[in-house]
Amino acid sequence: MNAAEPPVLQVSGLRKYFPVRGQAAWSRKLHVRAVDGVDLSIRRGETLGIVGESGCGKSTLARLLIRLIEPDAGDVEFDGRRLGIRGGISVREMRRAVQMVFQDSFASLNPRLTLEATIAYAPAVHGASPAEARRRAHSVLAQVGLAPEQFADRYPHELSGGQRQRVNIARALALQPQLMILDEAVSALDKSVEAQVLNLLLDLKDELGLTYLFISHDLNVVQYLSDRVAVMYLGRVVEIGTVDAVYDRSAHPYTRALLAAMPAMDPDARATEPPLQGDPPNPIDPPSGCRFRTRCVFAEPVCATVEPPLAAVHPTASTAPEAADHHAACLMNLPGSRHSRAPQGALELA
Repeated sequence: MNAAEPPVLQVSGLRKYFPVRGQAAWSRKLHVRAVDGVDLSIRRGETLGIVGESGCGKSTLARLLIRLIEPDAGDVEFDGRRLGIRGGISVREMRRAVQMVFQDSFASLNPRLTLEATIAYAPAVHGASPAEARRRAHSVLAQVGLAPEQFADRYPHELSGGQRQRVNIARALALQPQLMILDEAVSALDKSVEAQVLNLLLDLKDELGLTYLFISHDLNVVQYLSDRVAVMYLGRVVEIGTVDAVYDRSAHPYTRALLAAMPAMDPDARATEPPLQGDPPNPIDPPSGCRFRTRCVFAEPVCATVEPPLAAVHPTASTAPEAADHHAACLMNLPGSRHSRAPQGALELA
């Protein structure tokens, strides 16, 4: 992974609003702001983890990237080619290069197809001969630890949850993708099986040179698997940086609250008070300024009037080498933002 190398995936201003059903014809049209202006890049060979509370837009973002959902605005570039425009990359090409593994391993598989037929389907659609598609299905089954002579003719209901998820990973690998999107891919598994699948993903990444976008609510799993982490809140990225920067020197109060909520094995280190109060605001009508201010203990009047940009964390916040790659959307980290805790600087926000 080279920070200077162009990203394999670049997202700019991605937005998706869902209309609220059941509205009167004369009323103001309301929308759920599921993803609201996300800028993101994924470097070749890295694992970018995305974390956040349920409803923050993680899964919607993943579906927008591979066009399972059409965005309202924003651009997606893969390998420097813009998605969906003339002269760029087509959705068909994109879906061959980018594959997705979903949370529900059983619902993701056709119960009437054998594992061989399930995995061979995509290569056949993309032009492989029936013999080549079957050969590739057997090859990827072996790669994920399922002997093809034992599993190729089985059906999904004959497998355990961990085995089914391995099949979904094998199906994604059948098209030899460059990027894999893993949406809560291990959250439904037992811990022992989860560890096996995580180690499998790490082995496949090294063996095949894959890039991962790993979405999870489990901060421990994200820390174990990821190189960089993006934290989402109410449809936006509020902090992004290397695992060490985000976990050890988090710059956004929401990130610190999430980390404080992680279970601790040491009884003396366990929290006695909830790190975060209240529920996330209504995504139909989010707060003005900083969207986290209604739950933030550091909120000041300026937070209600100024929307914090996703900016580099001030150099005084950390002397670590990875600090330059650490960004947060909080006025406390922005010089001249008029927040009492902000670093001193010449910048003044309107």
